[in-house]
Amino acid sequence: MLRSVLSRLNTLNTNVFLKPPMFSSLVNPASLAQQNLDKLYETIIVEVRGHDRAVLNSYEFFAKTAATELDVHIARIWEPQVHKARRTLLKSIFIYKKHRVQYEFRTYFRLFELKHITGSTADTYLEYIQRNLPEGVGMKVTKTRLEKLPEHIANYLPEKKIAGHDNSRKNA
Repeated sequence: MLRSVLSRLNTLNTNVFLKPPMFSSLVNPASLAQQNLDKLYETIIVEVRGHDRAVLNSYEFFAKTAATELDVHIARIWEPQVHKARRTLLKSIFIYKKHRVQYEFRTYFRLFELKHITGSTADTYLEYIQRNLPEGVGMKVTKTRLEKLPEHIANYLPEKKIAGHDNSRKNA
């Protein structure tokens, strides 16, 4: 039995097992260069919201320091209006209507605008500031990516006209 198995193995084509597959002929180097291009973002807006203004002030200082260390340019930082939600409730369920308590929930916002940043730098910076986000603070990131105009749209764009000159009209 063993002899028959060994004889069958000897009859197999050994060239199949010895030659490594050549994948380099299957891949186009031009497509590799195109795949490695980094994304470009025109603007990235980071919105941070929380219920404590002091925590947001501290986090703003941290985000600015991290940006300077990573050479990320923060175009501007601003604070929109505070959202206030008021709720009037009875002090107790079984008490008269004149005994009430008013609760107020304030939500503070801080927005950071990053301009003209590459994808790898943006990913690194955003991951770093997200990992160090304090408790009770939420973050929303809005990215505006730069894209090349598709060819089927670029072909139909009108040519630029020189200001003050119109070649289609004839002076009468």
